[in-house]
Amino acid sequence: MLDNIVNILLILLGVVLTKLLFISIFFYSDIRAAQKRDPAAKSFMEVILLYPGLHALVYYRIAHALYAVHLFFLARFISQAGRFFTGIEIHPGAKIGKRFFIDHGLGVVVGETAIVGDDVLLYQGTTLGGTGIIKGKRHPTLGNNVVVGAGAKVLGNITIGDNSYIGANAVVIKDVPPNSTVVGVPGRVTKQDGKKMDVALDHVHTLDPIKQSIDELEERIKNLEKK
Repeated sequence: MLDNIVNILLILLGVVLTKLLFISIFFYSDIRAAQKRDPAAKSFMEVILLYPGLHALVYYRIAHALYAVHLFFLARFISQAGRFFTGIEIHPGAKIGKRFFIDHGLGVVVGETAIVGDDVLLYQGTTLGGTGIIKGKRHPTLGNNVVVGAGAKVLGNITIGDNSYIGANAVVIKDVPPNSTVVGVPGRVTKQDGKKMDVALDHVHTLDPIKQSIDELEERIKNLEKK
């Protein structure tokens, strides 16, 4: 009896080690992206074992491979299992690039026809969703090095340009040019000094075009009053 228990434990240990080896090899760049973008990530092994964003990506990659060969039910079954265990829902039909990272992740939704470029970062509660019940391309396309802040909603068949940042809780329903910052509801586009988004992700100093306009008006009024 004891020998049987030991054998079962050894088998389970072998399965776990095989899984860890598989993830560390085939998802190495994604793990490194998590370490680079999350200062709370203390070690390589911590990301593999404890990061739901990485786990959701593993489920997605498997489901997407099945979806590509038209095993739609099995693909959706795996994606729903990933949703159950991670709280992150990525449709297996979505197309996701390299070094994709979901920070925290709870409540993230990525729709069926969404296209996500390389080095994209999504925070918790973000949605890449569709509008209406039309068939075909109905979800957004995100370029490379895009950051989508917590709670933001990017909706419809729109394009978010490279190096752009979607502010927390913004609702974006129109195309966004490259190197832009979007804030507010509905989303308003402002340039981040024409510069590429910094990997430091300084959310505090996001520019608001409406506030900028108000500040400029206030400055003009002060100058007029002095005259």
